[in-house]
Amino acid sequence: MITVHHLENSRSQRILWLLEELGVEYEVRTYRRDPKTMLAPAELKRIHPLGKSPVITDDAYTVAESGAIIEYLVSRYDGDALVPEAGTPERLRYTYWLHYAEGSAMPLLVMKLVFSKLGKPPVPAVIRPIGRLLANGVRQKFLDPQLEMHLDYWESELRQHPWFAGDEFSAADIQMSFPLLAAESRADLSGRPNIKKVLQNMRDRPAYQRAIERGGEFRL
Repeated sequence: MITVHHLENSRSQRILWLLEELGVEYEVRTYRRDPKTMLAPAELKRIHPLGKSPVITDDAYTVAESGAIIEYLVSRYDGDALVPEAGTPERLRYTYWLHYAEGSAMPLLVMKLVFSKLGKPPVPAVIRPIGRLLANGVRQKFLDPQLEMHLDYWESELRQHPWFAGDEFSAADIQMSFPLLAAESRADLSGRPNIKKVLQNMRDRPAYQRAIERGGEFRL
């Protein structure tokens, strides 16, 4: 039996969605974030030394990192329908987006979240004004222009194909769902109808809806 060690409001929601798409039986062990720090609880370190989510256990295996988990599950549980055929342009696109999500997209979105906190508690009140000035400068000079460039890139790619790997839904779309959802809450998606469309198409999938029922709604 697969156990998903699921941290609320985290990237592990994608793994629940993937398992629902695969039709594989699994159990969810939910962990709550510290209400003050919003960090994962220490119990997760009993599963994996870094104490991060997502992480799954399956028989004798413990697998961490979203991309590695996706590759493991689709290869072990007959996920051919979620992976384009080898040697095709779609397969190359699939591999690219599977790694792009965490390698290029999420670092920017995480940085934007971190800098948004610099002028707020628990940062000491005496240095919050400096934190806000620093955060505004970094956002204006670096983060926002970079994020706009990536959003324009997604919009352009999704104008050519309905899904990231091509004409068919794939596990790469599951991997890209978290950057899309994070961008929806932290950036302006007006004027980007194709990003909005793929977000709606994701939410319309029955497997996505079942994953939300199992793991809970996002609050990004």
